[in-house]
Amino acid sequence: MRILVVEDTQVLGQAINERLTSLGHGVDLITDGKQADEMLRYQSVDLILLDLNLPGLSGLQLLQKLRQRDDDTPVLILTARDHIEDRIRLLDAGADDYLTKPFDFGELEARCRALLRRKQGYAANVTEHGNIQVNRDSRQVFIEGELTAITNREFRLLEIFLGHLGRVLSKDEITDHLFNFNETPGPNAIELYVGRLRKKMLKGDLVISTLRGIGYVAEITQPTKSE
Repeated sequence: MRILVVEDTQVLGQAINERLTSLGHGVDLITDGKQADEMLRYQSVDLILLDLNLPGLSGLQLLQKLRQRDDDTPVLILTARDHIEDRIRLLDAGADDYLTKPFDFGELEARCRALLRRKQGYAANVTEHGNIQVNRDSRQVFIEGELTAITNREFRLLEIFLGHLGRVLSKDEITDHLFNFNETPGPNAIELYVGRLRKKMLKGDLVISTLRGIGYVAEITQPTKSE
């Protein structure tokens, strides 16, 4: 998934960036609120991790501008403020969740999973799609009960397809979700990742079709259910 981290403390921002990137997410780090606002006017992401004390534009102002544009991207606030009044104001302004610094990275990952899961319409971290079971906690995939070896990047690509079943996705859209601004995937990178995922899904009920010159569309050949 594509995640934007807006944090002006370079050390913390870089640590979050590296942690989420290691999980297969495409992560961008911006240290200025105004720059983040300008980016979000033209570029969509799947999740925003937002500090409050930012130069250029405060986190609260950025959040308000985002919601005024009817942008419903999930926002997780990262801040040292722990007063209940602060939490109420931020939640009323449109924040989806709130994490007080200092925080445990395990909790940060869990809250990110929950927000991304909700955006895709799933109630639980373990979901079933035909004969495919996806565990977002452990980043594991089972086909007919058997564990399937899958890399972090392939797992994120699978999540992208499962989150857009029946919808045509162009290569550019997949690239935007899978990579960050600093990554320069080759012209055939998406074809390679899709090809690898297809091979690993051969026994699964997920069918990824290529629409030449347009993109890809994924479908489940059996009814989908969630645990």
